[in-house]
Amino acid sequence: MRPLKPAGKHEAVYPSARRIRRACSVELYRTIKRLDRYIPADKVEEAEKLYFRKVAENLLWIHEHRDNRKKLADWWEENVCPEIAALWDVDPKRLGAAFRAAFGG
Repeated sequence: MRPLKPAGKHEAVYPSARRIRRACSVELYRTIKRLDRYIPADKVEEAEKLYFRKVAENLLWIHEHRDNRKKLADWWEENVCPEIAALWDVDPKRLGAAFRAAFGG
């Protein structure tokens, strides 16, 4: 989704689907490293798809709050963390703490 008019010098444009997918992948990779636990590749791939879908559904809100890492991490804990924790069989609080450490929120 690109704006109708070209963005000015200091205006942010919406990221492409590729950029969102790559960012989700990197954030989950860093989270897994902080969990210090093996997660099978198929479960990681499924979590990436889930995370990408959630970000795409809430893109307007996420883009609006792109500079507030704490709000974004709070959103992640509420909307994404429970499903990924169930998928990976990890304690949601531990997963949330690992994500915050990796994401910086």
